[in-house]
Amino acid sequence: MLECLVTLCFVILVALIWSGSKYFGTESPPAALLVSQQAAKDQTRLCVFDRQGSDDAQAAATDQKAGAVALICKPCWPYDSPVQFVRDNLQLSDDGLVALDWAVPAYQKRRRTSSHSTSPVLLIIPNHLGKITRNVLKLCEMALSDGYLPAVFNRRSHNSTPLTTLKLQQFGDPADLREAVRYIRYRQPAGKLYAVSESTGSGLLLSYLGECGSSSYMTAAVCLSPVFRCQGWFDNGLCRALQWALVLYQKICLSRYKTALGETIQTDTLFSSCSLRGLEEALFCQTGQAGSAPAAATGTSSYSNTSSTWDGYWEHNEPLRDVDEVAIPVLSVCAQDDPVRGDTLSTVPFELFETNPHFFLLLTEHGGHCGFTTQSDGSTTGALGEVGSAVAPNSGMGSHGTNWSHRALLEFFRATTAFFTAEERVKQLAARRRGLGGGAGGRVFRHRSVSTCKQVPACSHNIHAIYNCQRSYTR
Repeated sequence: MLECLVTLCFVILVALIWSGSKYFGTESPPAALLVSQQAAKDQTRLCVFDRQGSDDAQAAATDQKAGAVALICKPCWPYDSPVQFVRDNLQLSDDGLVALDWAVPAYQKRRRTSSHSTSPVLLIIPNHLGKITRNVLKLCEMALSDGYLPAVFNRRSHNSTPLTTLKLQQFGDPADLREAVRYIRYRQPAGKLYAVSESTGSGLLLSYLGECGSSSYMTAAVCLSPVFRCQGWFDNGLCRALQWALVLYQKICLSRYKTALGETIQTDTLFSSCSLRGLEEALFCQTGQAGSAPAAATGTSSYSNTSSTWDGYWEHNEPLRDVDEVAIPVLSVCAQDDPVRGDTLSTVPFELFETNPHFFLLLTEHGGHCGFTTQSDGSTTGALGEVGSAVAPNSGMGSHGTNWSHRALLEFFRATTAFFTAEERVKQLAARRRGLGGGAGGRVFRHRSVSTCKQVPACSHNIHAIYNCQRSYTR
């Protein structure tokens, strides 16, 4: 829906500029063209001009270029991604369904990855509306080229996932994600697990990392353009035009379940809401229609942990509520000119990054919202990732451009893994020298493997023993 709105705005803009050029009698090309075909012909003729007229011709060509209007924006047409997805529908403990979309190259036949694969798994969490953006597709493309197994997590009812229970996932409730991670560990037990979240999807990732602590099964995580203070963001964090578009998109997604949801919530209030806060309150902060039977009596699963107040809802869903329990390195990539997150000083918790050794902030002057674009000359430019961005060069799997933030997060994963590997090697060497506590000068240790001398920790990389810096951050 958002892509349709952007396309409509693009067409209107081109029509206005084209009609204006005709009205004023100018010969400027449309906004979407940098140089017209006539300008290209004139440039060709410059090669056959004599030397006396060459200066005048070059000056005329320069004047014509100066009068051209350049519009650099995110393409409005659908992204022809070189990846395809193989879906796993996961039935949860309450009979609900979430989905994992495993990315595979489009030129290969649809097949599942072997459970004996040692390739690292990259779990991607899209925004809280479930929209699979162009940046998510590009990230899957680059991750595949780097040897990862990308998997996109889809919440209940998101991205054509069937809604089998009268329950939707709250903004920061990690219960469904926890079961999905357990399934990934069961399916790929030999591969390391990394996580990337985009935009408001970072709320779910940070909630999961805080609640699970050292038992998250993840090696490292990255948040792209995250929204940290989510209650304030729902209250007054977006301009009206963008908020209207997001509300409309969410209503369209929920409209197919209007009859079923009417048993537990007030659908009239839900579909008459004009703000993101109104939608969230209607879904999770109301007890249902007057006179309706309670969920326990009807045998259906209602919205769990519903709060009667807005503040009570965010006590259980604020992403940073358990941030001091996070036990893995987390990188946040943010831009100062992000129009979605809001003012940098009031929306970015700098005290968290200054005091907590597990959190790192990569703050750029430009980049907008998920729009950290790489140009062909290797430099970076900032634009609106969700609204518009400059076209990037070819890389990844060979046919499309990528964002430098994607390359940065993969490099962060490599550096983190190398750090843990080096620390583990040092620990093993020290244990070998000690002989694991005086075992005849280490002779006993040399006849057995490390795995037989200790239990496998909750995290495969034993991060809670390696990355044990003293944390001073307090809420």
